[in-house]
Amino acid sequence: MSDAIEASTSSSSSPRESVFIHPRREPFEHGLLPIPKLIFTDPNATLAPVRDKLAASAADHPSRRVDSTALSDALQISLDHARLVLDTLASVLHDDDDPLVRAKSSEVDVVGADVYDLILFLYIQSYKRLLPRTHKDSAAVADVWPSTSAFDGYLSALSPLQLVRSNSRRFMPSQADEEAHQLSYLQKHLANILSLLAEPVEGEGEESLVLTMERFEHLGFLIQFGEKGFEGVTLSQAAPFFANSDPDMPAVPVPAVQVHDWVLQNISSALEHISERVSAKENGPPNATDQDVPMADACPSSMKSPKSARGSSFIEGISKSSYVKQAPDIKGSSVKVLNCHDSVIYILAPLRFATIYGCSDTTIVLGAVGKAVRVEHCERVHVIAAAKRICIANCRECVFFLGVNQQPLIVGDNHKLQCLVPMVAPYNTFYSQLEEHMNQVGIEPTVNKWDELIALGVVDPHDSLSHPAGVSDIQAELATRLDPDQFTNFLIPNWFGGESAGTTKDNPFPLPDAYMASHQRNHKNLGEIKQILREAPLEENRKRELSCALHVLFKDWLYASGNIRQLYCLQGD
Repeated sequence: MSDAIEASTSSSSSPRESVFIHPRREPFEHGLLPIPKLIFTDPNATLAPVRDKLAASAADHPSRRVDSTALSDALQISLDHARLVLDTLASVLHDDDDPLVRAKSSEVDVVGADVYDLILFLYIQSYKRLLPRTHKDSAAVADVWPSTSAFDGYLSALSPLQLVRSNSRRFMPSQADEEAHQLSYLQKHLANILSLLAEPVEGEGEESLVLTMERFEHLGFLIQFGEKGFEGVTLSQAAPFFANSDPDMPAVPVPAVQVHDWVLQNISSALEHISERVSAKENGPPNATDQDVPMADACPSSMKSPKSARGSSFIEGISKSSYVKQAPDIKGSSVKVLNCHDSVIYILAPLRFATIYGCSDTTIVLGAVGKAVRVEHCERVHVIAAAKRICIANCRECVFFLGVNQQPLIVGDNHKLQCLVPMVAPYNTFYSQLEEHMNQVGIEPTVNKWDELIALGVVDPHDSLSHPAGVSDIQAELATRLDPDQFTNFLIPNWFGGESAGTTKDNPFPLPDAYMASHQRNHKNLGEIKQILREAPLEENRKRELSCALHVLFKDWLYASGNIRQLYCLQGD
């Protein structure tokens, strides 16, 4: 592609390569909030006065930034929703050195958000996610998912069982499809976005807008160059009009039209490149796998974790199996667990983002997730997560054991029937490196807001799959708290390689009193049962018979519960 830029930081030992523009996935995947007052039919016309009002408020803020009160006043939203906006923005910002990213929960309003990062965040609330394509043979998969389910219309058009049994992903949006969709959105809205960042030349009116290098850098919230962004290279260094600026001198502002044309040219080149890749894949061998997200439905002992060049690992299509990945196995900072069924998945690693989508009858243990977790369109799934924040969307009969520093967000339709509403409970496990991983990604074990839920609307304006046509928006159903008497610890097998290296010996999140009492009661009962068995006045042959009977019953439970697969699959590793 002649229009693509070249990496200015390529080493002298390697040839210079064409580097294409990419959208930053994080704002589109983890930064959209279904708050009606954030969805603007004309974002440019609405956000221009909001920008000016926020800038005026920031001038009075000690750090020259925007706090919850100013945002609440400018958008006419509640203080709780304004704080939610700031917390969500912090989780998807492109600059890890931004004060908002580094702020503790109690410091967010003191630190505040940058006006222009906030404006870009508000602008993309108008984005709509890409819809799955209709299956070309819907009758072929109709028999593997109940057509009369009480949950009809609320789940994804493609269920986990449909995906596993149809053995085809061609009707699901691939990573390339989603990237092209995001680029097309930016292409369409680029002029408006730049006008919100630009400023007029003094004395020349609104027609002559220019961008300073500082304002241009805010585009890094939405786009980057290279598969994972140039290591240590800012967006302005990739742009020809700022690349050679003297760091000791302020760069000369650039006409917004020039920036628009340059970014647009690179987006067009990237879209053409994606189209060529997709075309080559579709014209390849009929059984060729989608290299973005390989499939797997067997024991993982012979598998390797598939990796995207953009720093995400994918675990997809695991069925009736167990799957373990530790920190050395994860190549990137994000994980997506997609369309897994009747399995147990352990991801014991420090991560930035995690997505769980379309899974059923599965237990998923996430290590430490420093930015955000999103769980969507899942059924009868148990999620155990230590994370900065979590969003639960359109799930039913799921249980979430959480250690989270921010309030869990409940969106979409998590079903009106009480027996199907998701449940939340405090975090209930540990592995030897957990505290080390939590320190790496900035999770505070002393703060756990597992039951301080925030519920937003049933209708997600970003995703028409989240509700049937014609449903009016109401507040989503809050999850219920798990009865302390039903709370149990989850034991992660200690026969994983390298587990002896860590120092964590117990759950780092303190348990609430009721759950701690239940835990201690269960532990005491277990001890008493063991003592009774040891001291039972039985002859040796009768003790052997009792021991054999207990082993038989335990083996029967292993098979009935499906846990026998963990022994076969994980010991096979």
